[in-house]
Amino acid sequence: MLFPTIEFALFFVVVLTGSWLLMPRRGRWKLFILVASYVFYGWWNPRYCLLLAAVTIVNHVGATAISRLRAGRVRNLVLVGTVTVDLVVLGWFKYYGFFVVSAQNALSSLGLDVSLPLLQIVLPVGVSFFTFQAISYVVDVHRGDTEAVPLLDSAVYLSFFPQLVAGPIVRASELMPQLRRRQDPRAVDATRGFWLIAAGMFKKVVIANLLATELVDRVFANPERFNAVEVITAVYGYAVQIYADFSGYTDIAIGVALLLGFRFPDNFDRPYSAVTLQEFWRRWHMTLSRWLRDYLYIPLGGNRGAGRWSAERNIMITMLLGGLWHGAAWTFVLWGGIHGLWQVLERRGVIYGGVAPQGRQKIIRGLITFHVVCLAWIFFRAETFASAMALLGQLVTGWGVAPALDPSVPTFWIPLAIVLPLLAQLTPGDVGDRVMAVFSRRGVILQGVLLAGFLMVVETLGPVGVAPFIYFQF
Repeated sequence: MLFPTIEFALFFVVVLTGSWLLMPRRGRWKLFILVASYVFYGWWNPRYCLLLAAVTIVNHVGATAISRLRAGRVRNLVLVGTVTVDLVVLGWFKYYGFFVVSAQNALSSLGLDVSLPLLQIVLPVGVSFFTFQAISYVVDVHRGDTEAVPLLDSAVYLSFFPQLVAGPIVRASELMPQLRRRQDPRAVDATRGFWLIAAGMFKKVVIANLLATELVDRVFANPERFNAVEVITAVYGYAVQIYADFSGYTDIAIGVALLLGFRFPDNFDRPYSAVTLQEFWRRWHMTLSRWLRDYLYIPLGGNRGAGRWSAERNIMITMLLGGLWHGAAWTFVLWGGIHGLWQVLERRGVIYGGVAPQGRQKIIRGLITFHVVCLAWIFFRAETFASAMALLGQLVTGWGVAPALDPSVPTFWIPLAIVLPLLAQLTPGDVGDRVMAVFSRRGVILQGVLLAGFLMVVETLGPVGVAPFIYFQF
């Protein structure tokens, strides 16, 4: 079920009403939200509700056992076993075909003609997100950062529909305390919730969909047809598209959760204003960045160890695995490798000499960082290495070629759809809060009229139909 659809609007009206009516009765409220979340998830394919339920039960049993056992080998084995089950689920559905094809190609390169069984496995929507949340839950129970909770609570935590299929990745310590207490409707920041939903709709339906349909999809599908200016515009366009698409989803998710009385962590903070790649990852998909730091980078050793080589090795491993998490293809691994290698170079002082940027230097470093990110996005977006190299080749050889994009009204809006969101990245972080503060002082009726008018503008400007969110495939 897609957020920007009539089906979700009707679904949410029912859920929002039922949630607040049942809020005083916590047990019934949790059952209601659990059923609603499974209806939301099962809208694509009801069979995968069984997978979500199985992952929930396994991790509940694991967390409960860990909480009851004393520190020792058995407790550690339960943790390892539970996390292994999560990784097997993720590996089977997401990486089986990738590893089989890679192994077969490797054997063929050695002159061994071996035919390995290749099954057609459909990737369940959101499997990466709920398995990561499940892993963080059992690990945090093992570390003592959170307590094991009853099965109903853990089921609601792993299936809570606003963030189920594409994040943000909410930890048990962030959501479980909110599930245990009765929410007060008078404390709900409804203005912020509606604002985030409206902003997310605009990002997705207008910005992301317009850039995808009128520019990015066309150029990346056949880069040889377009000149160098159109290709570089498409690269910039994809940088804006994926930001608008994913941050738009998380804006809506956070806004929907707010209206239900729950607060999620922020997931984006003007990432294209970063002056280093390390800063970029503190601003882009922040819940994933913190997850990779706390459950992969630090357990690998983080900055500890003899010499800087240990930290640099851990950075590379983290970014390579982070790239593979995004997709079962070597192009994603290369995307992660570019981010990892550049961070290592920044850390060594090779790029900037290890000096903090000031004034003009800050602008230059910001431009360099943005273009490194855009270079990596090419491999993230391209279907194959060959298509990525074809696009990069057209950047070199495509000067002077006649334009191939049709001169139409939507094309006129493309530069605005790219430039304005990038300029918005440079505004102070509290601008949105100040705008919301002004908006919140208006009467409820006026707020409703303004929001309804804004959504009508979104519907008018957006292309026909709504494509799935990009991160649904991860």
